[in-house]
Amino acid sequence: MGSDVRHAGERLAGLGGRAATLGRRSFLLRVGGIAAAGALGVSCSAQQPNRTLRFFEQKQEVIAYFDKLLRAFETEHPGLTVVHDTTSSIAPQFVRNEPADVGCFNDNLELARYIKRGQLSDLSHLPSAQRIRSDIGGLTDQYATYPGRTAVLPYSLAAAGVIYNRKIFADHKLPVPTTWSEFVAVCTELKRAGIVPVYATGRTTWTIWQGLFDYSVGSLVDTAAFFAKMNEIGADVGPNSEVSFQKTFAPAMERAKTISTFFNPDHAVRSYEDGNLAFGKGQAAMYLQGPWAIGQIALVDPKLDLGTFALPVSEDPKDRKARVNVDLGLYIPQRSADVQAAKDLVEFLMRPEIINAYNQDNLAYATTKDAPPQRDPRLAGLQTYVDRGAFYQGAGTFIPTSVPLGNYLQSAISSGDFDGLLKDLDADWRRLARRGATT
Repeated sequence: MGSDVRHAGERLAGLGGRAATLGRRSFLLRVGGIAAAGALGVSCSAQQPNRTLRFFEQKQEVIAYFDKLLRAFETEHPGLTVVHDTTSSIAPQFVRNEPADVGCFNDNLELARYIKRGQLSDLSHLPSAQRIRSDIGGLTDQYATYPGRTAVLPYSLAAAGVIYNRKIFADHKLPVPTTWSEFVAVCTELKRAGIVPVYATGRTTWTIWQGLFDYSVGSLVDTAAFFAKMNEIGADVGPNSEVSFQKTFAPAMERAKTISTFFNPDHAVRSYEDGNLAFGKGQAAMYLQGPWAIGQIALVDPKLDLGTFALPVSEDPKDRKARVNVDLGLYIPQRSADVQAAKDLVEFLMRPEIINAYNQDNLAYATTKDAPPQRDPRLAGLQTYVDRGAFYQGAGTFIPTSVPLGNYLQSAISSGDFDGLLKDLDADWRRLARRGATT
């Protein structure tokens, strides 16, 4: 919808349901094997009684999953207790000078603040760091860097695109579109047949910036390069600057305006939960959502035949890319009370049999060079994009949370004035740049 902190609380249940239970028996067997190995003394560290390690992760829907892993880690490390907690926000830990020893969070602008300030340890020397794909590791650098440090190890990659109902497409003999004109033609045919082409949930604002806004922009604009240049220009951003929302995003917002005409008529009052329910009941052909929605849809109809594809917004099929985000990344704060134990835990979680199982079971993609492909057929349509690095981080994830992007989009969809949306974004960027708050 895959992260993102702006909507973390609203999508906490996103990977629940089938995703959370997928392969549960095999997962428990794997964890049981790890624990058994620890009981036999395999890879046990020297006993140091009464040591406590604090592990915080962001996703409530995987608390039980990680708790099994942490108990297996404790078995391998007698005398070490791992306190497991979850929170949707990183800031309070650092404000109180009590950051977790190991964090497992969505990689976004909030985490970037602590990377930039040098408050996270360098993990580049860890063996597992050498296994991270460079194109995925580089996603963190698009938000912030600190000289000489690898502050975050990407753990789980969420790839998002258009979720579509295969049966509806097959019944109407519609192809999966590969160009913008094909996409419009498919939507037009569906609308003519009395079927909602694209289900939208405008009441839940993150869903329209994550889908409509991000998807329309991502295959037309190099988002990372755009925002790097926007940060350089700062308070001088405007219609005549080298790049700006008004200038650079105008073609993409024309696409967004067209897509919005194919939404369900009641989109403005429908929430994310409404969308999952409606799509699960087969009430629309397409849904601009990430893998976090698939588990919720499966709760409505576990047999619904779903597929995914990257939204085409140009006439060249080669331009298509998937929207991605580092759904979970591991980091160790500089203030960790037990750095060696924290590193041991990171290395444990990064073991291939553990990280690969997590991503398979939770409808995500692994971040390492040696990872197998995601096996769930519902995500197969995005696998090729992940394989070759044809992906982008959503434009909305680069916009500070103090900018009401979702509300601007609600207004633009209602009025059709997407130019006004872009002018508002430029004005907000200038205002924040003067305060030094754009990065």
